Amino acid sequence: MTWLRDVLVDLAAESPQVDLAERTIATREHRRRTAVSLLAAAMVVVTALGGTLAVRLMPQAPAPATSGKDDLPARGVGPLSHAYKTYCGPGGGKGSSRCQEGEWRVVTRGGKTYRVPEALPSRTMQDSPLAISRDGRRIAYYAAKEGTFQVRDLDSGTKTTASMELPPKTWLYSITRLMLSDDGRYLAFSKVPEFKQPALLFDMKDRVVRELPARYVPIGLSPDGATITLAEYSPNSQLRTISDLWPSTSQGDSTAVILPQHYVFSPLAPDGRTVAAVEDLSTMEKPCKTGAFVLLDPLTGKKRKTLPIRGLSPGVSQIYLRTWRSADEVTALTTSVRCRPSSAAPDDAVAPPYETFTAYALNIRTGEARKLTTYRAHDIFGIAMPGAPGAI
Repeated sequence: MTWLRDVLVDLAAESPQVDLAERTIATREHRRRTAVSLLAAAMVVVTALGGTLAVRLMPQAPAPATSGKDDLPARGVGPLSHAYKTYCGPGGGKGSSRCQEGEWRVVTRGGKTYRVPEALPSRTMQDSPLAISRDGRRIAYYAAKEGTFQVRDLDSGTKTTASMELPPKTWLYSITRLMLSDDGRYLAFSKVPEFKQPALLFDMKDRVVRELPARYVPIGLSPDGATITLAEYSPNSQLRTISDLWPSTSQGDSTAVILPQHYVFSPLAPDGRTVAAVEDLSTMEKPCKTGAFVLLDPLTGKKRKTLPIRGLSPGVSQIYLRTWRSADEVTALTTSVRCRPSSAAPDDAVAPPYETFTAYALNIRTGEARKLTTYRAHDIFGIAMPGAPGAI
């Protein structure tokens, strides 16, 4: 397989340094989706990504229902709280029409849950992303019928389709990330590993697309769509800013900084000049170890502030930064897992259950965490929050 050889060549030099959080999530996700015909190739790819760390979850509450949900109405839907992918248990719910594996469900702020039937489900070695605008009033997803991405206004029902077709077997063959601008005009797409395809930025209004550097996660976009902020979390934590993005033929003006240690990044802050991050101190024998909370300058990588995090529940082992609630608070999604060192015996479980993600409002001035709510999802890539994604 040419694609497999190419990705192994790309990853061979990096694999000893790949971020442990990526290893854990990629291992579990690929294990869940394994198909007989691709088992050997899939396991080799996971191994190349560093999939040596196993995680065993603590006992969890019942999973969210995957059946009995109405389809998303054509119009008149209120702002969203979040979205999650369905998981049907071992076997993917085969033989049962009540559960459709890998489908997206959106949840309104009022608590109503809807299926998104137009969105392509995630399947074996196919990761179909969904993004929510920061105000929760628009979504973006890979439209199965159109063969490309689509932006949908939930109130009016208006749909805008990207101008470039993207065959899913080529473009969704990785861990994918999607970022939707506040006004729904711009849509950024990337995947890791990239398998030689570039990242893309779509102007949905003018129906043009430009390429972006591969492998980075889009974490911020200026209101005019002219400047994008990107993050890379493995093999080295890196921040990159590209301005003068348009016209699409422009090379743009790029500034990149490689950071001296590993971080888990937030989206770009509302001020457009700050990225929050949590130090990732994990090692092969001491996984799931986090450090201080920091504020970074995305252009220089310099620390503006370093704070201890206070107020999290005992037992929290992983922290992911997501939606900015205000200029002073960023959302922290946390999980409590038992992390196994690489020297421990392999975990033979076929697939983990849904995880509980506890959300906190993390004050960037004081480091104090204020508990908000809990969410249920199969893993961190199976939940979408309003606004740009973080990395991881």
